[in-house]
Parts: sequence; C-alpha cells; structure tokens
Amino acid sequence: MRQKGFTLLEVLVTMVIMSIGLLGLAALMASSLRNNHSSYQRTQAAFLAYDIIDRMRVNRIMAVNSSAASNYNVAIGAASASTNLALADVNDWKTALASTLPAGDGSVTVASATGATTVIVQWNDSRGTGGSNAQQIRVDTQL
Repeated sequence: MRQKGFTLLEVLVTMVIMSIGLLGLAALMASSLRNNHSSYQRTQAAFLAYDIIDRMRVNRIMAVNSSAASNYNVAIGAASASTNLALADVNDWKTALASTLPAGDGSVTVASATGATTVIVQWNDSRGTGGSNAQQIRVDTQL
C-alpha cells in the first residue's frame, strides 16, 4: 500500500533547516542595520564639517585674519573665545554636532597667513562598531 503526504520526521527536518536559514537572515539584517546607522552618522559628520567651512567662507574676514589668530579656531571640548559672528557660528555648529551625533564635538584650526583650514568632527560610533569607538572625520581646505 502506498502512503500519501509527509511524515512527521520530514516536517521536523524541514522546520530545522528553515529555522537555521531564517536565523542567518536575521543576523544579516542586524548587521546591515548597524552598518547603515554608522554610515548615516558618517554622512552627518561630513555634512556638519562642510557646514562650518561654508560659514567661514561667508565670513572670510573673521576667518582669515593676518594680524591675529582666526576667530574660528576652537579645540575639541572647548568653546569659542571670539565675541562676534564667529562666536555665533561656532556655537551653532557645536550645538548641531552635539544634537546630531552621539557625543559629537569638533575642532577648527585656521592658519591665519595662508587660510589653510582643518576641521575635525568627532563622535562616538559604539552602536555601529559594536564597542566604545570614537570616530573622526578630518577635512582640509583652503579658504
């Protein structure tokens, strides 16, 4: 006599194979989500680095001052020492860094004589890297 349909053992083997495949797919999705978030933060950091550069180009007189240090010079973890439009620009930029990126901070260094500018944006990418890992983007430009 011929039996039709599947046996219980065949169904259980199929379920085990499918669950292993679905677990692999879930791990792939989690990794993809983590990498996507890290990429988003890197994009935001680059956008914010170019934001302060654009602000400095608009206010070039205060950014490149041949008689004194640039009003835009600021270190990571420090506030601007300037008391003019440069102060407002740097404070707005630092606020945007802190609110957009986790532990976001930045520094600006301008060579007064040449206008060579270095902008560094730093943030904590622990979610994207799986640990407590500080990331940085450095942009060198000429004003």
